Amino acid sequence: MKVLLISPNLSTTPSPVYPIGLDYVAGMISPPHEVKIIDLLEKHSLESLAGIIRDFGPRLIGLSIRNVDNMEALETKTYVNGYQQLISAIREMTSAEIILGGSGFTIFPAELMEALDADYGIVGDGEPFMLLLHAMETHADASCIPGVMVKGKPLAGFPDSRESTFRRSFDVNSPHVQYYLRQGGILNLQTKRGCPFRCIYCTYPYIDSDRLRFIDPDEVAQTALMLQDAGARYLFITDSTFNCHTDHSLRVAKAFIKARLSIPWGAFFAPFKPTADYFKVMAEAGLTHVEFGTESLCDRVLSAYGKPFHTDDVFYAHELASAAGLHTAHYLLLGGPGEDEKTLEETLTNAEKLKNAVLILFCGIRIYPHTPLYQIAIREKQITRNQNLMEPVFYRSPVLSSDRIIRTVIERAAGRPHWVLGSGGEQAARAVSRMHIHGHCGPLWEHLVPEKPEL
Repeated sequence: MKVLLISPNLSTTPSPVYPIGLDYVAGMISPPHEVKIIDLLEKHSLESLAGIIRDFGPRLIGLSIRNVDNMEALETKTYVNGYQQLISAIREMTSAEIILGGSGFTIFPAELMEALDADYGIVGDGEPFMLLLHAMETHADASCIPGVMVKGKPLAGFPDSRESTFRRSFDVNSPHVQYYLRQGGILNLQTKRGCPFRCIYCTYPYIDSDRLRFIDPDEVAQTALMLQDAGARYLFITDSTFNCHTDHSLRVAKAFIKARLSIPWGAFFAPFKPTADYFKVMAEAGLTHVEFGTESLCDRVLSAYGKPFHTDDVFYAHELASAAGLHTAHYLLLGGPGEDEKTLEETLTNAEKLKNAVLILFCGIRIYPHTPLYQIAIREKQITRNQNLMEPVFYRSPVLSSDRIIRTVIERAAGRPHWVLGSGGEQAARAVSRMHIHGHCGPLWEHLVPEKPEL
């Protein structure tokens, strides 16, 4: 069967994100099925898309719904209308059936099936896709397959996460690969799936399961070399948290060293208290950018958020990463449960002590179903149980207004270019794009840090 996979994401803020999920979907089903990947960031017009569909002749067209909005309270953008328009246009081009998947779809499967009038959907990992294709070819009932949604029928249940397949299809000559090589040279890499943490706002344990499933470190290193040979100049590891299993992350780093990977890479890290040489090994392996999911610098709020570390751990991890010569950024989520004037002041005062770091500050936390924050928001009557949360809703501290948080953050960030509100907006995206055009690679946020350490 011919299957066309489309990445409809058009966001480039702060930089374009390679659709790695489609590589794994393609790897699951081809062979025996014939797969083609299209990324709409390549600036495909509807006319060119119609030509591709006409020439390829797919029976099934899949859309990867990565996000339903940009998750920013200050400047919220929703993407569902754009998906609706795209599918409506595709329906006019072909009689091929439409299937949805991706992390955004997994969070809102019933809502998106209805809103986008899709024929099928895949919830969670993509393994049920092959079973669905077999059911289509044999005219069997696909609605009984766990993880598969069929139009007009309920979900039979989640797929078994123990059956994860890490077979990635990658074609360096594919136009979408060449697009990302031109736009900064950043390609993505995965070392495991799942998240064992219980952060109250996070959907990763629901989307990827709370069970860690590892890729062999030597296989990760060989994939990294393949991407390097393809022309990648920087790799970003897409794991929810790279160091949530310290031993595996160290084995991956040592596999990079053994394989002589020569391009830089970055990843998300939890600011645990690591061993004294942890970040030295990472730096030797090529790590250059550490993005810490810090979220708060007040222990009371960290506890309320369900974070598995304390403020002292954050400073310890930051100092070791800095001492290893690594660029560091800390993400902060302000205004969640437990936040008040005192905790906000404590977080911002502590943030001023993080030397040579970029601070990325979000005011308000997006409420998603299947999270503890969802239940908290219901108890506090900020949302109702039957409310459709595809329309973004952000948690608001009952004792501290959003306006007060935003004003305070803007005042404290004044004169500090390395304190960034949200993703930085379109202006930041344009600046990153210009730097990529002039030969720079990587996330580039390190250029926001003042040349001299603050006194």
